[in-house]
Amino acid sequence: MDRFGNVLFENTEIENERLELMDKEAHYFLGPNLTMKNCTLVLKVSAPRLFFDGARFINCTFEVKQELKNHQQWLAASLKGCRFKGRLSGCDFGHWPEYMSLPGFQHGSIEDCDFTEARLDGCRIMGSAPATLRFPKWPCFTLLDPIRRARELNSVQWPGGFRPIIVEGQYRDPPCTMAVTLHAPSLAKRRESTEEAFRAVVEQFDCIVY
Repeated sequence: MDRFGNVLFENTEIENERLELMDKEAHYFLGPNLTMKNCTLVLKVSAPRLFFDGARFINCTFEVKQELKNHQQWLAASLKGCRFKGRLSGCDFGHWPEYMSLPGFQHGSIEDCDFTEARLDGCRIMGSAPATLRFPKWPCFTLLDPIRRARELNSVQWPGGFRPIIVEGQYRDPPCTMAVTLHAPSLAKRRESTEEAFRAVVEQFDCIVY
């Protein structure tokens, strides 16, 4: 750690190591020019303290020990064959063209990754094909190709007035949104509804994985 409280991993290749990123006073910078293979990263820091600058992760495991909220830095990481464990909410993965001008974000990608041991809520796959990914099962559910299927998904009445995809207005989902995963119990709580009510709607669609 330097005198500013920064922990830097850059310009190197790390293989078969276990890294614990858990110091709540530190800022962790992974990249640029970092490749990690077959590593385990234990994350117990908030999103504003974790930065990926074009880092490449190959066959790595991410163990999220405290809920990671609204972490957009995954879009600046190349993720291949990785596994995720723990709770993530409001996180985006993959490639978002509008972020291309930011350092590291031109390298964003995701493929062959496994989220089956994670709890995702409001997490999106951007600009990358979700076909190679494994998503968590119920009570999580994943909308595939949601922009193209938006009219269909919004054609039924969801509990609590929920709209799964918004394609107009200031808060619309970007065109590069390829998949969205939600956590039914959390969604039901926010919408003052029930998990069962959401499942009844989810079961109507063949574009939803659960």
